[in-house]
Amino acid sequence: MSRAGADIPLADRLRPQRLEDFVGQRHLTGPGKPLQLAIARDELHSMVFWGPPGVGKTTLARIIAASTGRRFFPLSAVAAGKGEVRAIIEELQGRRALPGLFGEEEREGGRRSPVLFLDEIHRFNKAQQDYLLPYVEDGTIILIGATTENPSFEVIPALLSRCQVFVLEALGEAELEDILDRGSDALEVDLEDEARDFLAAYANGDARRALNLLEVATRLHQASRVTATHLRDALQSAHLRYDKQGEEHYNTISAYIKSMRASDVDAALYYLARMVQAGEDPLFIARRMVIFASEDIGMAQPTALVVANEVFRACETIGYPECQINLAHGTAYMAQAPKSRASCDAFFAALEDVQRTGNLEVPLKLRNAPTGLMKALGYGEDDGSDSRLPQRLAGRRYYPPPGSDGKRS
Repeated sequence: MSRAGADIPLADRLRPQRLEDFVGQRHLTGPGKPLQLAIARDELHSMVFWGPPGVGKTTLARIIAASTGRRFFPLSAVAAGKGEVRAIIEELQGRRALPGLFGEEEREGGRRSPVLFLDEIHRFNKAQQDYLLPYVEDGTIILIGATTENPSFEVIPALLSRCQVFVLEALGEAELEDILDRGSDALEVDLEDEARDFLAAYANGDARRALNLLEVATRLHQASRVTATHLRDALQSAHLRYDKQGEEHYNTISAYIKSMRASDVDAALYYLARMVQAGEDPLFIARRMVIFASEDIGMAQPTALVVANEVFRACETIGYPECQINLAHGTAYMAQAPKSRASCDAFFAALEDVQRTGNLEVPLKLRNAPTGLMKALGYGEDDGSDSRLPQRLAGRRYYPPPGSDGKRS
């Protein structure tokens, strides 16, 4: 293998070029399944691939474009913006104005819309997504968006309604083993059974994650046989330390939340900085802030929820790099605010009673009485008691928790 080829990450070197070589997602790619039929019939519509990392979203988009003879424009919403999309649109509009530039396959039956692949489409804010709309609608482009987040929340309704959503699943053990076999063959190494099991567990359905670790371990140890010990050693490599779907991701967000909970502003800002530096999705951080505002601050300072929602909105509309300032503002506010779990704890205490007792009868005085018969039966009639809970729970107190003001320092 050439030096240039060796510098290409293993996961990219192994990327299949044909649907027949693609591993996984048989519910979409198997014979007679949606993507197989779309390619076979060359009937493409804009679509969104929703699924965890490393399951083939980018690869499928490339295969779809190549198999239907269309130009492929890959963009990452992390680095690209409206300007990059505009440049592609202007080039395409220029090509349409000069039909002699098209190949025979593009002129046949009119132009063939190219594929614009937008990785991490959830990182595009509303204005950026709005910009795509007319070009998706008039067929200037076939948009294929990829996201690890629920598109119902992260893609604007107008754009989502023009796309078909395909759900991709984490790869199974057999599928990962197939990919790892291809990887070890490409690296010309043997993979011990224990190492294979370690990689499958570490990958958690993410082929790219498994291949990256296999490649790092192989290069570090220059061994012809890769062991589980080699893999554990490779995990100490600094560039593998923050994986947005891995342990460090959860450790850091946990430290961030606990620092705000302890009213430690400095620690909270530090862990925020680590997440921002690592490229963490700002909406993920802001979403946790919204939850924190009700769960941990609650009625001690009700305006915290307003601030948290405004931070989320700012991140959604502005994006990186500027929204890191909004995140810092919200973090400092949340950390310094007084804390109370009273409303949160009270709700879950009520929920526990609902789950334990089922649908108890609503007291007559609280029932709707739209007919004379219901009124005659006592519906809506005040019985003089103070309790509005079902009789079995009369006197039950949820808020604030008994013997507590619901606050904590």
